[in-house]
Amino acid sequence: MPTIDLKEAISDFSRLIDQASNGEFITITRHGKRFAVMVSVEAAEIALKALKNKQSRLAVYLRIFPGADPERNRSPSQTIKL
Repeated sequence: MPTIDLKEAISDFSRLIDQASNGEFITITRHGKRFAVMVSVEAAEIALKALKNKQSRLAVYLRIFPGADPERNRSPSQTIKL
């Protein structure tokens, strides 16, 4: 994730927009401290959807992200003899 100072970000705004739209996360700093991240609209929508979801189960969060269709291993984790 590239990090860039605010003044440089202002002068290179068009280039940063292109990078963000291609999937990069760009951290913007002010006075040496991180204060914002530039991301694509798709990444922002995914993040907002995850934040709005009231359920806290991991499987729910995994389903939110594109291409995340986890296969469930239904075999027992241990073989138990009773």
